[in-house]
Amino acid sequence: MQNIEIIPAIDIIGAQCVRLTKGDYNTKIIYDSNPLNVAKAFENAGIKQLHLVDLEGARSKHICNASVLKEISENTNLTLDFGGGLKSKADIDLAFKSGANQITLGSLAVSDPKLFDKCLEEYGAERIILGADVKNGFIATSGWEKDSDIELFAFLEKFMKRGIKRVICTDISKDGMLEGPAIELYESILKEFPEIELIASGGVSCMEDVRALNQTNSTGVIIGKAIYENRILVKDLVNEFIR
Repeated sequence: MQNIEIIPAIDIIGAQCVRLTKGDYNTKIIYDSNPLNVAKAFENAGIKQLHLVDLEGARSKHICNASVLKEISENTNLTLDFGGGLKSKADIDLAFKSGANQITLGSLAVSDPKLFDKCLEEYGAERIILGADVKNGFIATSGWEKDSDIELFAFLEKFMKRGIKRVICTDISKDGMLEGPAIELYESILKEFPEIELIASGGVSCMEDVRALNQTNSTGVIIGKAIYENRILVKDLVNEFIR
């Protein structure tokens, strides 16, 4: 069994590194005023990938922190997945021009599936990740502030038929809670869609959580608050799963 991909998260508001709880913007905690320094520290520790989220963009109609993406891209060799504010073709092009290796599209998949298909055709499935943010079994959009009537499995099936391979799935109820990931949810997804490249996100609190996700055959795991609050040491992640 191949080791799970370790993907730290940097969430951005006002060009600062922050974390939220359950996507609630009122719970914002600033962890570092310089996201580039955080990214460099990850890279120096042996991390290869980074999940970068423009939280301001996620709740607005456009990218707000493309400059942060560009700065990290130009000053590290990390593989960058960028999401948040990708609501138009211009923003998607801007993300790639600013250095994103991949982008995550969630809200756009709901609001404008035709544009989603156009981006998939232009950039290829290897550069487009489907964002499946879940609340009570249904997809949430716009920085998790809007609920939908779209059931998770129907959503996944629809876009896998369009050619999507990689999916980031976040159980919103788990995000930022440090109470453990949604193991049963991910197991049920992989049972239904064994060919999916599933990136688990939300709730990771300790190394045992990462090991448990590794046993589900998830492709990757996004880790945020547990790293910033020193519940998980990056060196331990690197030693066990990367080296």
